[in-house]
Amino acid sequence: MYVPAHFAMSPAEVSDLLSAIIAVDLISTTPDGLTATFLPMLYDRQAGTLQGHVARNNPHWRDATGTSLVIAHGPDAYVSPSWYPAKAEHGRVVPTWNYVTAHVYGQLVVHDDVEWLRSLVGRLTARHEEPRTEPWAMSDGPADYMEGQLRAIVGLELVIERIEAKSKLSQNRSVADQEGVRAALAAGTPPEQALAERMTGVYRYPS
Repeated sequence: MYVPAHFAMSPAEVSDLLSAIIAVDLISTTPDGLTATFLPMLYDRQAGTLQGHVARNNPHWRDATGTSLVIAHGPDAYVSPSWYPAKAEHGRVVPTWNYVTAHVYGQLVVHDDVEWLRSLVGRLTARHEEPRTEPWAMSDGPADYMEGQLRAIVGLELVIERIEAKSKLSQNRSVADQEGVRAALAAGTPPEQALAERMTGVYRYPS
């Protein structure tokens, strides 16, 4: 990924992004070419891994070879040149897109073990059910049904070898232009507001 210095993320920012991911794109090389699967994953900061699972019938877990890539998505949004004060000053402005993302490279480890999967699914479920007033738990379903469901999936763990991360938040614009973008996004849709929050305090006009 092309990452100009002013869009680079610190290790702490990368860790926070990976800890907050909901779902990612997992891309691997196979004998038939590239294959991709969209799936929820959990970041284990201490182990340096991303963990998820796929359906047993999904050939991704059998066919992947070599290094795999996980694309983790943060907030993103269109940026209109009309939000820049510079538009009124000289008009030399164009549209762009602001975003936060990380490309995570590593080796896939397959976990075809019910107990490993039970732990993972429990943690995934707890994370996504936590905001609910009556969170669902695996123990809510019949034990034999849950066992069958666990045997119908296969665990995937990406052992992280390298991360390329980018936080493109108008750092290449003047502070005034950055504030114009932030204010416009803050008044927009929930995804745009999430990006505006990321821009708060970011101002780094290049020298």
